[in-house]
Amino acid sequence: MTQGCIASDLVDLCARKGVKVAVAESCTGGGVGAAITSAPGASEVFPGGVVSYSNGAKEKVLGVRAETLARFGAVSEECAREMAEGARGLFGADVAVSVTGVAGPSGGSAEKPVGLVCFGLSTRERVSSESVRFGGGRDDVRAGAVAHALGLLSKAALSVDKEAP
Repeated sequence: MTQGCIASDLVDLCARKGVKVAVAESCTGGGVGAAITSAPGASEVFPGGVVSYSNGAKEKVLGVRAETLARFGAVSEECAREMAEGARGLFGADVAVSVTGVAGPSGGSAEKPVGLVCFGLSTRERVSSESVRFGGGRDDVRAGAVAHALGLLSKAALSVDKEAP
Protein backbone atom coordinates (compact mmCIF):
# COMPACT_ATOMS: atom_id res chain seq x y z
CA MET A 1 0.00 0.00 0.00
CA THR A 2 1.42 3.40 -0.95
CA GLN A 3 1.79 6.35 1.41
CA GLY A 4 -0.96 8.16 -0.48
CA CYS A 5 -3.39 5.27 0.02
CA ILE A 6 -2.49 4.94 3.69
CA ALA A 7 -2.94 8.69 4.21
CA SER A 8 -6.24 8.74 2.32
CA ASP A 9 -7.55 5.83 4.39
CA LEU A 10 -6.38 7.60 7.57
CA VAL A 11 -8.16 10.83 6.65
CA ASP A 12 -11.36 8.95 5.76
CA LEU A 13 -11.26 6.99 9.03
CA CYS A 14 -10.65 10.12 11.10
CA ALA A 15 -13.43 12.01 9.33
CA ARG A 16 -15.92 9.21 10.02
CA LYS A 17 -14.93 9.06 13.70
CA GLY A 18 -14.44 12.78 14.27
CA VAL A 19 -10.80 12.22 15.25
CA LYS A 20 -8.14 14.94 14.96
CA VAL A 21 -4.52 13.94 14.37
CA ALA A 22 -1.29 15.92 14.66
CA VAL A 23 2.37 15.23 13.96
CA ALA A 24 5.79 16.16 15.32
CA GLU A 25 8.59 15.36 12.92
CA SER A 26 12.35 15.53 12.85
CA CYS A 27 14.12 13.21 10.40
CA THR A 28 11.11 13.02 8.07
CA GLY A 29 11.15 16.79 7.62
CA GLY A 30 7.40 17.18 7.21
CA GLY A 31 6.83 14.04 5.15
CA VAL A 32 4.10 12.70 7.44
CA GLY A 33 2.20 15.98 7.39
CA ALA A 34 2.66 16.26 3.62
CA ALA A 35 1.26 12.76 3.13
CA ILE A 36 -1.78 13.54 5.28
CA THR A 37 -2.49 16.86 3.57
CA SER A 38 -2.25 15.23 0.15
CA ALA A 39 -5.51 13.42 0.93
CA PRO A 40 -8.82 15.14 0.19
CA GLY A 41 -10.58 16.17 3.40
CA ALA A 42 -7.39 16.52 5.42
CA SER A 43 -8.39 19.97 6.67
CA GLU A 44 -11.23 18.36 8.65
CA VAL A 45 -8.94 16.05 10.63
CA PHE A 46 -5.43 17.57 10.63
CA PRO A 47 -5.04 20.78 12.64
CA GLY A 48 -1.28 20.83 12.09
CA GLY A 49 2.19 19.54 12.64
CA VAL A 50 5.64 20.67 13.66
CA VAL A 51 8.99 20.00 11.99
CA SER A 52 11.38 20.24 14.94
CA TYR A 53 14.71 19.40 13.40
CA SER A 54 16.85 21.06 16.07
CA ASN A 55 16.92 20.27 19.79
CA GLY A 56 16.01 23.90 20.45
CA ALA A 57 12.82 23.57 18.43
CA LYS A 58 11.98 20.33 20.21
CA GLU A 59 12.30 22.16 23.53
CA LYS A 60 10.74 25.52 22.66
CA VAL A 61 7.88 24.40 20.45
CA LEU A 62 7.04 20.90 21.66
CA GLY A 63 8.07 21.14 25.30
CA VAL A 64 10.66 18.36 25.22
CA ARG A 65 12.60 18.68 28.45
CA ALA A 66 16.26 19.69 28.24
CA GLU A 67 16.99 16.89 30.72
CA THR A 68 15.49 14.34 28.33
CA LEU A 69 17.66 15.55 25.47
CA ALA A 70 20.78 15.64 27.65
CA ARG A 71 20.23 12.18 29.13
CA PHE A 72 18.80 10.23 26.19
CA GLY A 73 19.38 12.37 23.10
CA ALA A 74 17.05 13.52 20.36
CA VAL A 75 17.00 10.06 18.80
CA SER A 76 15.36 8.22 21.68
CA GLU A 77 12.00 6.82 22.61
CA GLU A 78 11.93 9.20 25.58
CA CYS A 79 12.26 12.20 23.28
CA ALA A 80 9.73 10.73 20.84
CA ARG A 81 7.13 10.36 23.61
CA GLU A 82 7.58 13.97 24.71
CA MET A 83 7.41 15.19 21.11
CA ALA A 84 4.11 13.35 20.57
CA GLU A 85 2.64 14.69 23.81
CA GLY A 86 3.71 18.20 22.87
CA ALA A 87 2.13 18.01 19.42
CA ARG A 88 -1.14 16.58 20.75
CA GLY A 89 -1.39 19.38 23.30
CA LEU A 90 -0.28 22.13 20.92
CA PHE A 91 -2.93 21.24 18.34
CA GLY A 92 -5.67 19.91 20.62
CA ALA A 93 -5.61 16.63 18.72
CA ASP A 94 -7.00 13.27 19.79
CA VAL A 95 -3.91 11.45 18.52
CA ALA A 96 -0.39 12.60 17.70
CA VAL A 97 2.60 10.76 16.31
CA SER A 98 6.22 11.82 16.41
CA VAL A 99 9.25 10.74 14.40
CA THR A 100 12.90 11.26 15.30
CA GLY A 101 15.83 9.30 13.94
CA VAL A 102 19.05 8.99 11.98
CA ALA A 103 18.22 9.06 8.27
CA GLY A 104 21.86 9.05 7.16
CA PRO A 105 24.02 8.72 5.29
CA SER A 106 26.09 10.04 8.20
CA GLY A 107 25.33 10.83 11.82
CA GLY A 108 24.98 7.28 13.06
CA SER A 109 26.85 5.60 15.90
CA ALA A 110 27.18 2.09 17.27
CA GLU A 111 24.39 2.86 19.75
CA LYS A 112 22.22 4.78 17.29
CA PRO A 113 22.98 3.53 13.78
CA VAL A 114 21.83 5.04 10.50
CA GLY A 115 18.28 3.86 9.89
CA LEU A 116 17.21 3.92 13.55
CA VAL A 117 13.94 5.81 13.94
CA CYS A 118 12.03 6.33 17.18
CA PHE A 119 8.28 6.89 17.11
CA GLY A 120 6.07 8.36 19.81
CA LEU A 121 2.30 8.07 19.98
CA SER A 122 0.09 10.14 22.27
CA THR A 123 -3.64 9.72 22.91
CA ARG A 124 -5.82 10.87 25.80
CA GLU A 125 -5.39 7.45 27.39
CA ARG A 126 -1.70 6.74 26.96
CA VAL A 127 1.69 7.63 25.56
CA SER A 128 3.82 4.94 23.95
CA SER A 129 6.93 4.62 21.84
CA GLU A 130 8.84 2.18 19.69
CA SER A 131 12.00 2.05 17.64
CA VAL A 132 12.39 0.62 14.14
CA ARG A 133 15.54 0.15 12.09
CA PHE A 134 15.03 0.83 8.40
CA GLY A 135 17.47 -0.29 5.71
CA GLY A 136 18.55 1.43 2.53
CA GLY A 137 19.63 4.98 1.92
CA ARG A 138 18.35 8.26 3.31
CA ASP A 139 15.27 8.37 1.09
CA ASP A 140 14.39 4.76 2.00
CA VAL A 141 14.68 5.45 5.72
CA ARG A 142 12.53 8.57 5.47
CA ALA A 143 9.89 6.89 3.29
CA GLY A 144 9.74 3.89 5.62
CA ALA A 145 9.39 6.18 8.62
CA VAL A 146 6.56 8.16 7.01
CA ALA A 147 4.65 4.98 6.14
CA HIS A 148 5.18 3.56 9.62
CA ALA A 149 4.01 6.79 11.29
CA LEU A 150 0.85 6.83 9.13
CA GLY A 151 0.18 3.24 10.16
CA LEU A 152 0.58 4.11 13.84
CA LEU A 153 -1.85 7.00 13.47
CA SER A 154 -4.37 4.75 11.72
CA LYS A 155 -4.24 2.08 14.44
CA ALA A 156 -4.55 4.70 17.16
CA ALA A 157 -7.45 6.46 15.42
CA LEU A 158 -9.33 3.16 15.22
CA SER A 159 -9.17 2.83 19.00
CA VAL A 160 -10.24 6.40 19.84
CA ASP A 161 -13.59 6.52 21.60
CA LYS A 162 -14.95 10.03 21.12
CA GLU A 163 -17.66 9.31 23.72
CA ALA A 164 -15.09 8.79 26.50
CA PRO A 165 -14.51 11.71 28.92
